[in-house]
Formats: sequence, structure tokens, C-alpha cells
Amino acid sequence: MAGGGHGNKAVIAALFANLGIAIAKFVGFFVTGSSSMLAEGVHSVADSGNQGLLLLGGHRARKAADEEHPFGYGRERYFWAFVVALVLFSLGSLFAIYEAVHKIRDPHEIDSPAWAIGILTFAIVAEAISFRTAIVETNKVKGTATYRQFVRQAKSPELPVVLLEDLGAMAGLILALVAVVVSVVTGNGVWDGYGTLAIGLLLGVIAVVLAIEMKSLLIGEGASASQAATIRSTISGAPGVRRLIHMRTQHIGPDELLVAAKVEFDHQLTLPEVADGVNHVERTVRAAVPEARIMYIEPDVIRPDHAHGAVPSNEPDLALDAAPE
Repeated sequence: MAGGGHGNKAVIAALFANLGIAIAKFVGFFVTGSSSMLAEGVHSVADSGNQGLLLLGGHRARKAADEEHPFGYGRERYFWAFVVALVLFSLGSLFAIYEAVHKIRDPHEIDSPAWAIGILTFAIVAEAISFRTAIVETNKVKGTATYRQFVRQAKSPELPVVLLEDLGAMAGLILALVAVVVSVVTGNGVWDGYGTLAIGLLLGVIAVVLAIEMKSLLIGEGASASQAATIRSTISGAPGVRRLIHMRTQHIGPDELLVAAKVEFDHQLTLPEVADGVNHVERTVRAAVPEARIMYIEPDVIRPDHAHGAVPSNEPDLALDAAPE
């Protein structure tokens, strides 16, 4: 589930939508004085900046490997996506909560409510178009996974971030619209404050979810279960291979997978034949799993007194710790 190109399209669509929406919301705030409108305006500015950070991460991730970073800069995309979560929490959630507390303590009637309702309606339509783009691009790469599973399992950060941001933006706009309408109907501006508080709490939840997911990617996630199974079966079925002893995988970027494995080859093979076997394993694994760009295959043997340590190739990677080093 990489989808880098699809993610960029969704990011750009969200960027232009949020810039236009932010301008409209700030105009609405200056006309109406609605704290919900102000919170939503700041939210859209934060979202626009976040999309810029995602594009920056994608650009920096394309830098060639160098002596200081021999495995390249692929994780730049994870880092900037993590920064997005921090920005969403600090600039979006905390600011909205601060404004909500102020408005609840000192409520004011909303001026020119028709402006607020019109602008929020425009923002909902524009955000819906951006959200639809994110959903369409996600459907191209998520396969049979649910949206929740996609957010949890995706190795490319852009689409999950945009999906959650757009979902939060849609929900926030609806909350803001409801708050404004209730404030107008009741003549009590405190409902505008409650709407702002709900927006702040919603953004906080989304920011925490994003931070958890991006932290996991930054620490280093292994290949998906299907990819790991394909790699194991490909190695085990290669000519001259007796068994796969031990394997570890880790994403060093959304589209780049590090594979390290200890493999026992037929004992009668000569050293040049083992070297040819290693090269064949690497070629076939890369053909089966193109993301496996960096591979380290170490020929090894299982001593008779450790033979019970061999683990069938369909067992999880972590179980392979029982194999001898």
C-alpha cells in the first residue's frame, strides 16, 4: 500500500481547497465575529500548511543516498507527516479549545448569520470535493482493506493524512454550521463556543491518531503479512536453498523495503555456486516484491543440536528469533 503518486494528487487537491476555504472562513469571521468560524479558519490554514509539509517531505525523500544517510532519505516522508500531526494538534486543536473557553465564558451574538451560513455551506461543498478526491485515490491502492485498515497498514503517509484531515474538516464544518444555526435560533452565542470546543476536541483526536501511526512508521515497520509471506516462499523455493533460517524486514521508506535473511543452501554447493544462489534469490525476490530494493542474504547452516530451532517459513518473522545466529 504505497500509492505515492495517488497521495500527491490528493494532497494537491486538498491544498487548493483549503486555501480557498481558509480565505472564505476568515472573511466570515470578520463579518460575523463567530468563534467557530475563526477556529475553522485557523484549521484550514493549518491544513494548508500541513499539505505543504507533506509535499516537502515527498520532495526531500527523493534525495540520493549519501555517506551520512547510506539508506537514503525515504523516512523524510514519515518525519514531515509526524510534524503534520503536531501542527494539527497545536495550531488546530489547542487554538480552537482556547477560543471555545473564551467564547463560552463571554458569549456574543453572531452578526450577519447569513454570511456565516453561506460561507460554511461553500466550505462544505469545496471540502467534499477534496474529500472525494482523497477517497477515489485511496480506493485505487487500498485493495480489499477497509478505510480503518488502510490508515493502520499504509506505508505511504500522504493518503492516510489527507483522508483523516479531510474527514476532520468535513465534521468540523458541519459542527460549525450547527453551532451557528443553534446560536441564531436561540439567540445565545454560547452555542457557538460549544461548537468551537467540539471542533477542537475532534482535531485533537485526529492529531493523536496521526501521531501514533506516524510514530510507528518512523520507528520502522516491517513488510506487510502478504509481502513477508511472498518473500519467504520465494526464498524457500529458490534452487539450491534447503531452508530459510531467519528473516527480518523493515521499511526505510514507503516504497523501499530492507530485507535481511539467513539462508541454508545445499551443502554440496561450491562457494561460487552459493554466490550464484544468493544472486538468484535476490533477483527473484525483487521480481516478486519490487519494494525489496535492499537485500542482505547471509548463507548459514543449522547445527544438528539446533535443528529444532528451524521455524517453518509460514510462521511470523518474530518467531524466527529461535534460529541460531
